[in-house]
This record gives sequence, structure tokens and C-alpha cells, in this order.
Amino acid sequence: MSEPSYDDADLRVAAAAAVRAPSMHNSQPWRLRLSEGAIEVLADRSRQLAVADGAGWALRVACGAATFNARLALAARGTPAAITLLPRDADGDVIARLTPGSPRPPTYPEQALAAAIPRRHSHRRPFWPDAVPSQARVELIEAARAEGAWLDLLVGMGPLTVFAEIAQSADRVLRRDPLYQSELTAWSHTDGGPDGVPVTAGAPAAEPHDLLPQRDFGEHRRAPGRDFEPEPLVGVLGTMGDLPVDQVVAGQALQRVLLTVVDQGLACSMISQPIEVPAARDQLRRSLRRSGSPQMTLRIGYGHPGRPSPRRDLADILATDDPTGR
Repeated sequence: MSEPSYDDADLRVAAAAAVRAPSMHNSQPWRLRLSEGAIEVLADRSRQLAVADGAGWALRVACGAATFNARLALAARGTPAAITLLPRDADGDVIARLTPGSPRPPTYPEQALAAAIPRRHSHRRPFWPDAVPSQARVELIEAARAEGAWLDLLVGMGPLTVFAEIAQSADRVLRRDPLYQSELTAWSHTDGGPDGVPVTAGAPAAEPHDLLPQRDFGEHRRAPGRDFEPEPLVGVLGTMGDLPVDQVVAGQALQRVLLTVVDQGLACSMISQPIEVPAARDQLRRSLRRSGSPQMTLRIGYGHPGRPSPRRDLADILATDDPTGR
């Protein structure tokens, strides 16, 4: 009996889900290919942000998130995958290898999270003041734990104020870098392109009284009375280590948390400035009294419905160098 293998139809299902993953500036730094019956997720180095992500942390987190989506879509299709991260026998661009396991019906949680994939997007505008219920908070923490990561939710104005000071300080450091700002501008657009962040998806222009920093993807005047929530729910997602494989793990955990946010009827935006600046990241870790490494921070709440940012066509992310020639 021949070994089970994925085919082109499986690859396209996995790719259609993977492309919906989040990435810094919506750069979408991934590709997928078939290789000897397995599906591989590869880093697209041509899309790595040269200034904001010279070390590749954001690329690996994004590829981890894309890997989780691919895994989830295959499981929902009834063809779950066994996963190997950063395979030792592969070239340096292979982030993950998905090999087919025994066919089985998808579980209810897999179906629910898979249904959330096309609806997930970043909500950068103000949230409503409604508090996130305790059960939803538990679900988010468990989502990170299920993927080998941790999620700390900051409770009370004391920890939140400390976090805000760290995040604002990191944001000021990044704003002072003209090359960083030029790169950010280059990934903002008004023309409906297949990548980058549309200016319509950006946050409203910052005001001095805003607690948390926001990316400047375009100047938007906020409507009267639509200030950001004074006490947002902030989560810090992290891993025990900070090796490249830990960053891929963080990406998978991040995506599971983000899809759980959607499934719980919540909204979320990512705040990566405290992670991008090494001194701020270390300060954040110490403020949490954690021995691990923060990998992403999240703002979670209830928001107006929005729409996902554009994505590239599948033809653009499917690699054609399958060694089997298929």
C-alpha cells in the first residue's frame, strides 16, 4: 500500500487558507509547494521587511501563522497533517513541512476556527467600551497554550499603564528612524493592491491622550466621541525561548488566538512596536516577571465590523519547484 500523499487540490486548499494569515505591513512573506507528497511552507525572502525585520522575526511569525491556517484547512478537509517545523533536511527557506496523517472527520473546534479564517482581520479603530467576558479570556489563554505558547492578559490600570509606557517609548524610537518610516509608507496604499495596508484600514490619526500607539498607515480624522477605549484589554503572547523555531511556534499560537477572537465575536489589533525594539521587549518581559520571550502584543475588545485587507492571488504564492515534477 502506497504512503498517503497530498495532491494539488490539497495544496490549493492549504494555500487559500495560508494567504489569509497576518503579516507585518501585510507583506505576505510566504510561499507553498508540494514536495514528495508533503506540503511545505516556505519563507519568501523577497518580501522580508529590510528595515523593520532585518533579523527575520516577523517573517517567521507570519509564516507560522500561515502554517497554522494551512494545517487547519487540511484538517477541516478531512486530511489532517503531521507537522515538522524547520526540517533539518530541507533548505533554509522551508519553515514547515506538512505530511498527511490518517483521514478523519474534522472536530467541531476545527470547523469553527476554519470558518473564522476568511473573517479575521485587524481592527485598528476604537473599540466599544464593553468588557471582554471572563470565559472568552479563558478561551484565548487556552488557544495560546494549545500551540505551545503563553498569553498573559493585563488586568488593572497598573500593568496597563506600564505596558502603555513601554509601547509608546518603542513607538517613538521607531518614528525617529526615517528609513523605518519610509518602509512603512511604501507598504501603505490607496489603490486596492494585493498586499500592503490600505489607508482605509488604518487607525485614526493619533491624539496626545491616546493610551496605546497605532501605526500611521494614513491620516484619518476620528469621528466626534470616538476616542480609543480608556482601559483596553491587552494581551502579551510569548514563548519559552526565542530561537527561530520558537518564533514559528509563536506564529501558530498567534493565529489560533486570533481565530479564537473571531469565533468569540471579538475584535483584535496587533501592537508589535514593543517587540521590535530590543530594549522595550526586555523591559516588557521583566514587567511580566516572565522568563520567556514576548513575541506579540494584542489589543482585544468589541469593534465595528470591518473587512480583511487584500491578498495576493494563489498563483503568486504557489512554488513550482516540486522535485517530483508534479
